[in-house]
Amino acid sequence: MAGNGSGKGDLNAHVATYDRMIGMMKWGALGVFLIAAIVVWLIAV
Repeated sequence: MAGNGSGKGDLNAHVATYDRMIGMMKWGALGVFLIAAIVVWLIAV
């Protein structure tokens, strides 16, 4: 909210949450890639 005076703390919390979310998305993408590669390998064998 614009007028409550806690903008800097809110921004710091937002940045921390954003960093965690990006980290989870990176690891999630890696996990999905590995699972897909294993499935493709199993189908091909």
